[in-house]
Amino acid sequence: MRIVIYSMLVLLIAIQYPLWLGKGGWLKVYEMEKQVELQEAKNSLLALRNAKLAGDVKDLKDGTRAIEERARAEHGLIKEGEFFVQILPVDKSAVPTETKQ
Repeated sequence: MRIVIYSMLVLLIAIQYPLWLGKGGWLKVYEMEKQVELQEAKNSLLALRNAKLAGDVKDLKDGTRAIEERARAEHGLIKEGEFFVQILPVDKSAVPTETKQ
């Protein structure tokens, strides 16, 4: 009788092994679900970036406002009839300091 019980116990363990630790076991599925969640988060961030870039491309193709804005910001270009004024910060080392005596 003991042999039957022990053999059934060994068979039960043998059947459970692939379920828990095998190629398609629960632990592997749990790890893969974590990886899928991380990848979906990365994909959503990339989708937002792609949407922004697509908007920039559309704006550059259709309108002149974006082109003008980029030319001003990146290349310092100005329109005809405009004046460019640049205010430089004060260099404190060049200004003489007053000493009280």
